[in-house]
Amino acid sequence: MTTEREIVIELNQVEKSFGEQKVLDGVTLQVKAGTTTVIVGASGQGKSVILKHMLGLMKPDAGEVRVFGEDLSRANKHKLRQIRSYFGVLFQNVALFDSMSVYDNVALPLRERTHDNEAEIRDNVEEKLALMGLEGHGNKFPAQLSGGMQKRVGLARALVLNPKVVFFDEPTTGLDVSKSNEIYRLFFETQARLNYTAVIVSHDVPKIFKLSDYVALMAEGQLQGCMSPEAFQLSDNPLIRSFVTETMGPIYSSETEESLLYETL
Repeated sequence: MTTEREIVIELNQVEKSFGEQKVLDGVTLQVKAGTTTVIVGASGQGKSVILKHMLGLMKPDAGEVRVFGEDLSRANKHKLRQIRSYFGVLFQNVALFDSMSVYDNVALPLRERTHDNEAEIRDNVEEKLALMGLEGHGNKFPAQLSGGMQKRVGLARALVLNPKVVFFDEPTTGLDVSKSNEIYRLFFETQARLNYTAVIVSHDVPKIFKLSDYVALMAEGQLQGCMSPEAFQLSDNPLIRSFVTETMGPIYSSETEESLLYETL
């Protein structure tokens, strides 16, 4: 579908309103293959709405959303289903099925979207569970797992189809610092191994910067910049500067602490 550093997702002047409230007001963004793009911003600014447009769950009032060169607004159901087959999603609330075992939760996309036999499904599921450090947990149910383990099951399910693009919506919500760090390490390791493109909506600043190639701030209906974490933290854009000051305090004040947390990356 794509080569390294080719644009895989492109939003061009996307607008979206709900009633009289305009949430997206000319959002423009390019996401490059094999990179991690992080969208940050205050609650209610429309970050998750952007993800829903990329997934084809919402159509823009104006502008274009292109994935692998295809305009999602013009794609028929068959084409949209084909495009989504290249996606993996880790939801904020994980969205595991309580009545299904860990194994069956991870196997579900394979059973719904492929013609693999049960032996092939088993090999794939066991591979992804092992990648998440979940060997021996396949017969458990989500309620028997900690929040961090549930996130790992969700990530295994998101990766089981070997997607080209993985979307993460507030992936560390509800986790303490230690568990959040485990999830970030898994992101880093799995992306390095599987080479997928990642789009992450997150409030976890500055930790999430350690994973990102590009950072964009959602504010006042638009994406403010899309630049490296270093450039973002030193930007002259007043909205970005205000966000950095409010969420991070003095620049690099926690660099020593962060380097200790991520020394294994």
